[in-house]
Amino acid sequence: ADGELVQYHYGLKDLVTILFYIFIAIILHAVVQEYALDKINRRLHLSKVKHSKFNESGQLVAFHLTSVIWCLYVVVTEGYISNPRSLWENYPHVYLPFQVKFFYLCQLAYWLHALPELYFQKVRKEEIPRQLRCIALYLVHIAGAYLLNLTRLGLILLLLQYLAEFFFHMARLVYFTDENNEKLFNVWAVVFVVTRLFTLTLYILVIGFGLPRVENQAIDPERGNFFSFLFNNILFRMSVLLLVCLFQASVMWRFIHFQLRRWREYWNEQSSRKRAAAGARQQAKPLKRDSGYHENGVVKAENGTSPRTKKLKSP
Repeated sequence: ADGELVQYHYGLKDLVTILFYIFIAIILHAVVQEYALDKINRRLHLSKVKHSKFNESGQLVAFHLTSVIWCLYVVVTEGYISNPRSLWENYPHVYLPFQVKFFYLCQLAYWLHALPELYFQKVRKEEIPRQLRCIALYLVHIAGAYLLNLTRLGLILLLLQYLAEFFFHMARLVYFTDENNEKLFNVWAVVFVVTRLFTLTLYILVIGFGLPRVENQAIDPERGNFFSFLFNNILFRMSVLLLVCLFQASVMWRFIHFQLRRWREYWNEQSSRKRAAAGARQQAKPLKRDSGYHENGVVKAENGTSPRTKKLKSP
């Protein structure tokens, strides 16, 4: 009422909050699985491999859709999109609004809850290393942005990442229901390329031009200023940008390799279908017969006489 704005800082009590929301995430995971995914699986009669992938994509579609809407609401209401300079101005951003802090705690709780879910969902051993790698990458990046006071930049990056992931897992769900429908994969490909370009542009804008202009360049861990002074060094700044560009290039290379393999398989399938259709048409053609008709195994001419020349008997 008096116009005071309450802001928050991270601390050890965050661990208790994260633990509480881990249990909430496990309950929500079970609700989505039982009341939505299991019912759809019983209708589709998928194999064990597709059943596991369908459950994974179904859970991630629900999570990414919720996170995209929530993250978009936060960045719009906090003015991070309308004022891009706020991503680096007044760094370090030690004190956070409630909705920003709450968003980060819920994100950490969700990806931590994914670890016991590997056991609850009975994930195949072949899939565990891939999922552990994905969980670890998300936890490192989200926790890094939260602890290093780069929460504003982290919000925009998560929004872009979750948007591309939502379309990918949505395309997988549609593909499992109808294997001939791959149009949504094309939409995902466009969204993926656009989000990679925005991500790279954002890195260059914040790291290359924003953080070097921060007024307080002295290292001050108590105030949360860990490394802004490093970005004043052009060599360090260029090294970080080079690493970011190399990482994004490797991601794009894997994406292009995946698309080329997918298109090659598609065209091979189309050519095999055409060959099968051509073979079926050849088999369906009627066989040409000699003039006349058959009667009791003997070919006769149209007038009923035999087409063979008769031998004249000598008198």
